[in-house]
Amino acid sequence: MINFFLSPLEQFEVYPLISIYLGNIDFSITNHTIILLILFSFLYVFILSLISDKDGTFLLVPNRWQSLLELLYLYILKMVFDNIPKKEGQYFFPFIFTIFLFILCLNLIGLIPYSSTLTAQLIVTFSISLIVFLGINIVGLRTHGISFLAVFLPAGSEGVLAFILVPIEFVSYVFKPISLSLRLFANMMAGHALLKIIAGICWSLATCTGVFFLFQYIPMLILVFLIILEFAIALIQAIVFSTLISIYIHDVIFLH
Repeated sequence: MINFFLSPLEQFEVYPLISIYLGNIDFSITNHTIILLILFSFLYVFILSLISDKDGTFLLVPNRWQSLLELLYLYILKMVFDNIPKKEGQYFFPFIFTIFLFILCLNLIGLIPYSSTLTAQLIVTFSISLIVFLGINIVGLRTHGISFLAVFLPAGSEGVLAFILVPIEFVSYVFKPISLSLRLFANMMAGHALLKIIAGICWSLATCTGVFFLFQYIPMLILVFLIILEFAIALIQAIVFSTLISIYIHDVIFLH
């Protein structure tokens, strides 16, 4: 088992709970597998709690959970329509809203003690970003065909200027999923590592005697503030991730 007071980076370790190997392929059930199962179960129960038993639709008079979901729904809907025209935005909204909820839950579950933040793993954020990015490009190719390559040519560029700008635009375009994943990964890892450091200081001072025992309340107050801040960052990063995806979708549909 991991000593949770050993290092601020120990909380990000992936370790197997049940080892399963088929040849050279590892199908082991890890701590992150359990977290994902808990997450999907929570979302399923959460949605069921909003549905009326009579006709299988949402409650006419919303409860607190449904009011919260409707608030998030309307905010993301407005964000999508701000970046994508309403006709196309309605088509892509379910996808963007699902991504938003998924990232938000992955971020928030890391605030539960002794859990793990999956979005603090670069391979997780990069995999999500790459899959979404490839899907967006497939949409662009199906919409425009070979004309989709015009996305690498800024409007009004001609001659030598176009010859210079196309490679720059191509490199910038390719690095979009990398920057998208790094932004989410860095923010979540840094914040949770800081929480672990402050919590470790509180724990160390709590085991002291004399006047040092009283000093634990100072980092404890800082810890409460940081937890509130991390909650806000978890929400903001999910919004930023979804906003950037909607911008990328707009670019491939309308080619800048």
